[in-house]
Amino acid sequence: MFATDFLRQVRLTVVIPTYNEADNLPGMAEALLDLPLPGLQLLVVDDNSPDGTGAVAEELVQRYNACGSARPRIAVLHRAGKAGLGTAYVEGMRKALDDGADFVAQMDADFSHSPRYIPQMLGVMLAAGADVVIGSRYVPGGSLDEGWGAWRRFISWWANLYSRMILGLRIRDMTAGFKLWRRQALLDIGLDNIRSNGYSFQVEMAYLCEKLGFRLVEIPIHFEDRRIGQSKLDIPVKIESAWRTWQIRWRYRHLHRRP
Repeated sequence: MFATDFLRQVRLTVVIPTYNEADNLPGMAEALLDLPLPGLQLLVVDDNSPDGTGAVAEELVQRYNACGSARPRIAVLHRAGKAGLGTAYVEGMRKALDDGADFVAQMDADFSHSPRYIPQMLGVMLAAGADVVIGSRYVPGGSLDEGWGAWRRFISWWANLYSRMILGLRIRDMTAGFKLWRRQALLDIGLDNIRSNGYSFQVEMAYLCEKLGFRLVEIPIHFEDRRIGQSKLDIPVKIESAWRTWQIRWRYRHLHRRP
């Protein structure tokens, strides 16, 4: 009974950056707000999407937010243009902390990360005393969409192995974009110090987690292919992420791992 009452009072903000996700966002909002977590808030960070995602987000605000509510179910950050995944997460996480969130989740809008894992991630975090819980494709029990071809699977596997070897980390899914953070963990990282802006943002955050001695738990998830729209992870983005891994290692060369 105590655990149930506690979960009902938890202030959890789910940060979702969007760019051309107008068709996915309503379903994602519904799935998140149907979870048995009354304190969950969805924070959309939209980069002025040409398909009108920002306008869709505002329609959802009108639909879900009760008049006079102290904590709205949905909030939106509108940015002037496409400014990158990393800065979108940093701005969203900073706003979540400023608004008093106890926990902050990050995930994609395209249903590659299923909302149904969030209560489990929160439960694991509380039970294990973890600072960060990662929805992982590469721990036992984790899996990738059946539609992924051999080449795509190899590239994903190689990217994780490459990052882990260069940075000397234990995390299995270095590029995971599905994470749950304790408030204090984000405060300790210091979001103003984060420099990676593309998909290397995930690698930089994972690297800092281990360097700072955070307690990390990876739980297995099934990673689905996006339902609607096109992936933003093209060849130039992949190449950029590869060389930025070396940049991350150099930037934090004087940061010693905590025991």
